[in-house]
Amino acid sequence: MESSSPSILKILSDDILLIIGSLLSGESDRKSFRSTCKTFYRVDSVQRTHIRILRPEFISSLLFKLPRINSIDLSVCPRIDDVAVSSLFLIIDNPNTAAQIWTHRIKRLSLSRCSGLRFNGLSMLMKNCVNIESVDVSYCSGFGDLEAAALSLAAGMKELILDKCMNISDVGLAKIAVGCPNLEKLSLRWCFDITDIGLQLLSSKCALLKHLDISYLKVSSESLRWIGGMRRLEILQMVGCGSVDDNGLHYIGKGCPSLKVLDISRCERLSSSALVSVIKGHNYNLLHICASYCFSELDGSLVEQFKDLTSLKVLRIDGARVSDATLKIISQYCNLLTEIGLGKCSVTDMGIMDLVSGCRNLKTINLTCCSKLTDSSILAISYSCRDLLCLKLECCNLLSETSLRYLASHCTKLEEIDLTDCSGINDTGLKYLSNCSELVSLKLGLCTNISDKGLSYIASNCFKIRELDLYRCKKIGDDGLAALSRGCKKLRRLILSYCDKVSDRGMEYLSCLDELSDMELRSLPKISGVGLRKLAAGCRRLSELDLKNCQNVDDSGFWAMAYYSTNLQQMNFGGTGISDVGLCMVMGNLTRLQDAKLVNLDNVSVNGFELALRASCARLKKVKLLASLRPLLSSQIIHTLQINGCRVRWD
Repeated sequence: MESSSPSILKILSDDILLIIGSLLSGESDRKSFRSTCKTFYRVDSVQRTHIRILRPEFISSLLFKLPRINSIDLSVCPRIDDVAVSSLFLIIDNPNTAAQIWTHRIKRLSLSRCSGLRFNGLSMLMKNCVNIESVDVSYCSGFGDLEAAALSLAAGMKELILDKCMNISDVGLAKIAVGCPNLEKLSLRWCFDITDIGLQLLSSKCALLKHLDISYLKVSSESLRWIGGMRRLEILQMVGCGSVDDNGLHYIGKGCPSLKVLDISRCERLSSSALVSVIKGHNYNLLHICASYCFSELDGSLVEQFKDLTSLKVLRIDGARVSDATLKIISQYCNLLTEIGLGKCSVTDMGIMDLVSGCRNLKTINLTCCSKLTDSSILAISYSCRDLLCLKLECCNLLSETSLRYLASHCTKLEEIDLTDCSGINDTGLKYLSNCSELVSLKLGLCTNISDKGLSYIASNCFKIRELDLYRCKKIGDDGLAALSRGCKKLRRLILSYCDKVSDRGMEYLSCLDELSDMELRSLPKISGVGLRKLAAGCRRLSELDLKNCQNVDDSGFWAMAYYSTNLQQMNFGGTGISDVGLCMVMGNLTRLQDAKLVNLDNVSVNGFELALRASCARLKKVKLLASLRPLLSSQIIHTLQINGCRVRWD
């Protein structure tokens, strides 16, 4: 290609090549573009602003070669720690070094799951990346108040994600609030040690905050008193705040004048009448209301308030009893709705017909477990909502192939459909559905009436599919996978668990899908080491693989994985035929493996587990082991795992 490219590229200026590069939507397409020739690589280098780095020793050289990079993702770099970071700044005092150049460009930094980093590494990053605006340290479970103090050194930070940093307390939050007064977005999900005291200080110090997530915190309504004083707050997410009661929502109703988005899902102590005060105080501003699995029924006063929500775009009230009359009011007054969540709401055909007659802009509709619905509802949706993108119909067992014919005829933009456990769906229905050529996600788990024939219809026309769920589809076999390998070249996630007709031949077909990154292959008795070897050799991008109870997969397959599957991050070995040698080889060679499930491995000895864990303990973030192994493993290896930030689950 390189030898012929100069003559072709003579007529294309860099400006034209930059435009061509900007039109590439997927990362795989961009990678192919820059791999074609040196000219394309140079153009891509000028254009790229984000990079995902897998090995810390390449950071400086890569960023020096890519002059526009301002966003770095190190979340899949398990070896990043204080030592690796310090090596980047050994010669930082020299203003001409590569490090000095790139550190001033960086604005966004993802350190999710980088548990090896601690105070020293973080403080070096925050001090040297002087223009940093966004940092994600989610799922760094070992992070505490000391690490929070390091983050507070980034005075210009606007966005901080602390999800599941469970050792950060009010003290750490106080340091961040004082050190980062320009914060506009802060997520504290699952930071269980943060209390009302921390949120009180946050509200007084971070006056610019627009987006706050306190989901699953053990805070009380007193926190909402202080949050109500945040005048610029636009988005408040408080999912699963079980200690907050109606008084808390009253504070929000009287305060937060800029509020546009409120998520109170799974807040079990709230009543629907409390939401009325929020709507009364913000009826013209509110764009999103999410109250899924919060109320058992909607109070009459709340239903009346829907009449004032004329600007509402998203409404999720899953799990509540919703009458036809309520849906009719929503239809009449909430005409701008683009998404509605009615999962487990026991709605009727008449209610859905009334809803879509007025809400014609709906793009996402969740009707999960609405078991009373028939084809008549889908007919109404397909006629009224021509721009529909996502439809969730799990457990709607009265639907037949006719529903898919309606959707295929009118909702040609459909990208995602969930038909899990819809017993009326068959091969003829999939033939109709194949006309929705924009499909990206298709879930058919527990649809026992579909076969390889139906799958071939999908593969023949739905070339954009990236996610396909065939869980317990017993009639799916190797011929269906052959069709997939020919048509669905962009497939990334595939679930085939309990499809017991699938054999090594099917794995050979799937090996042609080089974008496959996530596979679930539980309990497939006809797969052996031969099939896994073919899969590993072809699907080099595999990052998540579940082989639970694939008893005939032996060391020969795992040896191939140890050689080919260098991108693997999560692996379930449970119930396979792997032995001591195979396990040690896989755990030692796969340098990006961070999550391993190692239960029910009958061919692995205690010594095998010990050696495998020693080979991988520096990078593992999560490991699952049988509780019976705990007294048999050395205390040293367990201690080493824990101090490296690995969470050990004893099953």
